Amino acid sequence: MGSGPAIILLHGGGKSSQTLMQLGTALSDEFTVYIPDRRGRGLSGPFGDEYSLKREVEDVDALIKKTGAHYVFGTATGGIIALQSALELPDIHKAVLYEPPFYVNETEMDNFNDIGKRYDEYLAEGKLSSAMVTSGELATKVSDDELQPPYQWVKYMPNIVLRLIFKIVLELDSITVKDDDIKLKDLLPTFHNDVVLVNETKGTIENFKNVSAEVLLLSGSKTFLFLKHSLDALNEVLPHVERVEIQGIDHAASEDKTGKPKIVAQEIKRFLNSITKKENINKT
Repeated sequence: MGSGPAIILLHGGGKSSQTLMQLGTALSDEFTVYIPDRRGRGLSGPFGDEYSLKREVEDVDALIKKTGAHYVFGTATGGIIALQSALELPDIHKAVLYEPPFYVNETEMDNFNDIGKRYDEYLAEGKLSSAMVTSGELATKVSDDELQPPYQWVKYMPNIVLRLIFKIVLELDSITVKDDDIKLKDLLPTFHNDVVLVNETKGTIENFKNVSAEVLLLSGSKTFLFLKHSLDALNEVLPHVERVEIQGIDHAASEDKTGKPKIVAQEIKRFLNSITKKENINKT
């Protein structure tokens, strides 16, 4: 959609292209926006053999060769793919990463993987709403001292109530889904592969000191603590980096329905239109 320099938007875990349509629309007055369904979702077909971060980067490379894009945006695990692509693909000149979950703290990742394991077990048993409740623990149980006010209600809400809420969400989604959009229940199993991507980043942080592209590390003030730790680590090693925290938004800010994509789009536009920076800049 749109016109101008090309940018590719990469969605996060358990999501598809449909979650970034409002962000794409907000960018389309200045950029030509491409929003793919990542592997295993919607119009992109199955994950294929030997799924890995390498395969995701290959997909980005194919998109760049087709579109001529020099800019990429990724949210959550889409941010992991965007940065790894920027490391390997010199055609990427600028990358915007919204709260990518890199493996930088072993205790936090042990908790993260425990949540992922229980999530998969519930899905295997057909307990979709229980799996969704478990995924909500990413906000409250990855970091031991996680008590961020926006997520306290999840921590203390009885599971039986949360399961009922998510059951209603799944039923409403199945009724209202339109056109090429994917039902939420069909996206839930894809989260397993995003856990794979997060674990692939273990021990790789130092590699990113060789990224030649300019990088914007973007986050919201209401995000999860373990994601802030990830951003801290990346900010230390990236050579051409700017870090911005936007007050009042959370991890879903770039997404349709639950987020504030127009606010995120404003910061992306500012960064992509800015004169090249060579120094590390920290901003709040």
